[in-house]
Amino acid sequence: MIESLITIAFCLSTALTVAILLLPSQYKPTSDPKEKRSVQILVLGDIGRSPRMQYHALSIARNGGRVVIIGYKESDPHPDIESHPDISIVPIRPHPAYLQTSNKLLFIIYGPLKVLFQVACLWKCLAYTSPPTRWLLVQNPPSIPTLAVSSITCFLRQTRLVIDWHNFGYSILALKLGPTHPLVKLSIWYEKTFCKMASAHLCVTDAMRSVLKKDFQLQAPILPLHDRPASHFQPITDPKARNEFLETLPETKDVRPLLESGSLRVLVSSTSWTPDEDFSVLIDALLQYSEQAVAQPRLPHILAIITGKGPQKEMYLKKIAALETAGKFEKVTIRTSWLTVSDYARLLASASLGVSLHTSSSGVDLPMKVVDMFGAGLPVVGWSRFEAWPELVTEGVNGMGFGSATELLDRLVELFGDDQKLASLRAGAQKESSRRWDDEWDPIAGSLFGLT
Repeated sequence: MIESLITIAFCLSTALTVAILLLPSQYKPTSDPKEKRSVQILVLGDIGRSPRMQYHALSIARNGGRVVIIGYKESDPHPDIESHPDISIVPIRPHPAYLQTSNKLLFIIYGPLKVLFQVACLWKCLAYTSPPTRWLLVQNPPSIPTLAVSSITCFLRQTRLVIDWHNFGYSILALKLGPTHPLVKLSIWYEKTFCKMASAHLCVTDAMRSVLKKDFQLQAPILPLHDRPASHFQPITDPKARNEFLETLPETKDVRPLLESGSLRVLVSSTSWTPDEDFSVLIDALLQYSEQAVAQPRLPHILAIITGKGPQKEMYLKKIAALETAGKFEKVTIRTSWLTVSDYARLLASASLGVSLHTSSSGVDLPMKVVDMFGAGLPVVGWSRFEAWPELVTEGVNGMGFGSATELLDRLVELFGDDQKLASLRAGAQKESSRRWDDEWDPIAGSLFGLT
């Protein structure tokens, strides 16, 4: 019975979506030569936490294009985005709080309603609030309702659609509902159908390109565009300068004597606190590390600074607080933080080691946070049990992989117990930092948009 209701609700929301989109738009296509270098960028998420799409905008503007970014404005975008005269932001109205839920049954009920609300908001932003452009660059996922709204908008406005594939929408939905759920199957059909409306595709890995070519059977050009760090991520090579910055952070207040004596290692992890990043892996590894460090004084104290926002944050903070109260983290201190763009870049450059918990729902996407860490010259340990991992990290050269809390513990003990090994990885990460976003973007996306 529930499965039937889900299918009916999904079909109804799709039908209403099409009905809404067939309403006429305010703006008609233009032949103005200036519009040939104009691009709309659609992010159905927080613009400030969508670094790749911000980098797209800055690169387009740098090459003489005009950019309109459409997305949620929940946190501050990159300062250059807000100050650039050729970049404007059209904020999407947030959905009502009561439509957001982690309850599986309520998700089934509220999901279609949330989609319809997003359809109306997207249609207003794309067809009424912003003028027509030559290109529409869409971040995917989320796929629903982004791909449908974008496809029909581009058809009516004679705009060329480009999809930037960060992952697959159906694989993320499968984390919540399970891979055999009828709604997941419908999501697969939806994504494979509407993506064929695009004139071209960008994707984050070669492995993803293979899936799009083989499983999605796309005929339009598919161009791998690997993530690279932006210019504000730079290594800090002087250890003294790194310590001086760390001492300014309130998160280091309780451990500054250890920092000054050299018996502290700073570990950084950026997380969205979602199911595809199992934060319990890091907690378990730090718990076991503390136990070993008590028995082995040669192992330094760890300060773990965790940045980011997300739905599971409070749940994990309660777990951490309970363990701290029980005295389980004698040689580990955990702090959470939300930093400015510049301070986050300096934190990465000043830390001892970065940790990525991204597990990849599809197996062919890659975490942007690791790219940023390499840009700052920070070595990385990360969850490596997915196909695309070797496209980003060279094992033992600029980072190391793990597949369990025990393996992560082994990496921490190995690197924090041997300064030479850690220094060797840092040297590899600093070498990797020379590969920059503009070097990757100009010949691929710049050429596609006719800007380079």
